[in-house]
Amino acid sequence: MGKYVFGVDVGGTTVKLGFFDAAGELLDKWEIPTRTENNGEKILPDIAASIKEKMEEKAVDKDAVIGVGVGAPGPIDAAGTVYGAVNLGWGTFSISDTLSGLLGMTVKAGNDANVAALGEMWKGGGQGCKDMVAVTLGTGVGGGIIVNGGMLTGARGGGGEIGHIHMEDTETEACGCGNKGCLEEYASATGVVRLAKRALQATEEASVLREKPVEKISAKTVFDAVKAGDALAIKIAEQFGEYLGKGLAMIASVTNPEMFVIGGGVSKAGEVLFEYIRPQFEKYVFRGCKDVKFALATLGNDAGIYGAAKLVLS
Repeated sequence: MGKYVFGVDVGGTTVKLGFFDAAGELLDKWEIPTRTENNGEKILPDIAASIKEKMEEKAVDKDAVIGVGVGAPGPIDAAGTVYGAVNLGWGTFSISDTLSGLLGMTVKAGNDANVAALGEMWKGGGQGCKDMVAVTLGTGVGGGIIVNGGMLTGARGGGGEIGHIHMEDTETEACGCGNKGCLEEYASATGVVRLAKRALQATEEASVLREKPVEKISAKTVFDAVKAGDALAIKIAEQFGEYLGKGLAMIASVTNPEMFVIGGGVSKAGEVLFEYIRPQFEKYVFRGCKDVKFALATLGNDAGIYGAAKLVLS
């Protein structure tokens, strides 16, 4: 009989689940709603019920399941304890022990961004690397640091929060974390829009970005304009590259990765991003950490379930 593993990626609106064989081949994937009412008390029981249902459907015995891996938002330590997940309503408790008790099998858990980084290293853009940093440029800036093939979680699961590196002393707007001047305020999708709006207000320079109402500007419209050679959009991209390149240089000088894997919505702009990030990275990074590859993430929304499966198979 073959051996199997489940990978679970808990999001604010949906839980993604994957059913894998022991070699890491994805055999099936599906989603269930994330029920966050009553402090998210139904989330783990719903996951357990869905896994049991899939085992029945596939005629898989409990003895054939190596375990279940879980990625979830919030700081999660190496033992699988979450220290609060605001958008799920969770406080501090052991995800691993709770879900293991519901299923009667091994459960490992980690922060969703760290787990997604593990997935990209294993089956995505970072294959072949054991020291890697995954950067997710979405609504915020997420990060996962992989050192010698394992996740850097830190003492209480706060490792890899690269979006909250302080970059700008003069910032007046607060980041979602409450601080001001975080990397996330300039390198996320919303950060690119912030830079664009400020650039449009600061100058009357002609730009295709002025052809649409300011509320219609997105990271995509900015980078589409960059590709079309728009001078103002290029200045915005240079600002973005300055912040992100400098931020990644700081990270590289601490972790010395082989590769940065860039994912999230902003990464859909493609290889053009590296034209703005890499020169700034090389300008600021310690010379012994300069030899780093840049690659695009390839697993998309499946990175979390792959990484969660790898947690158990590691």
